Amino acid sequence: MDGSPVRRLALTSATEGDLRARLCARDEQALVELIELTTPWLLGLVQGMLDDADEAEDVVAETFRAVWDTIDPAGPTGLVPLVFRIARNKAIDRLRRRKRQRNLATLWRAEADTVTAPAAGHGGWQIHGQVRHALEGLPEDQRTVIRLAYFSGLTQSEIAQQLGLPLGTVKTRLRLAYGRLRRALAPLRGWFE
Repeated sequence: MDGSPVRRLALTSATEGDLRARLCARDEQALVELIELTTPWLLGLVQGMLDDADEAEDVVAETFRAVWDTIDPAGPTGLVPLVFRIARNKAIDRLRRRKRQRNLATLWRAEADTVTAPAAGHGGWQIHGQVRHALEGLPEDQRTVIRLAYFSGLTQSEIAQQLGLPLGTVKTRLRLAYGRLRRALAPLRGWFE
């Protein structure tokens, strides 16, 4: 410790209620007060979870942005517990993202070891191969509407006209294809986050 007195994080319920009401009224000074009051504790909490000072600062900034964007005058909890819960959840999201990225990096390294060197030299080859495989796994009618929508840039109405189908049929085929592609490409989800 540097000898300075420890600042307490304490608000009376009336003061906390007033601060919350001012935040809901979009009073920027209330946000400044909340930031000054809670930042030291939030940084301690988040840095302890993430073990990275820069990332902790990012999470704290995201926390205040989320509070500002979502504050509700009739919220179920006090303001300070709400701020701490948001910060904790955002830190947990970061930890989960790290884990996904590590898992994907391991997966890609393992796949790269099984591919010949010339193929591995092409950027995005793993993703391209998985997307192509997922498209080939679609029924022909769904694959056709996906190709027309995404590779030819046609609207749903234009696809219906070109194929001589009702618009509802095109929409149904696209919806079914999206569902199949979403499941088939689920392992790539964390790759792009």
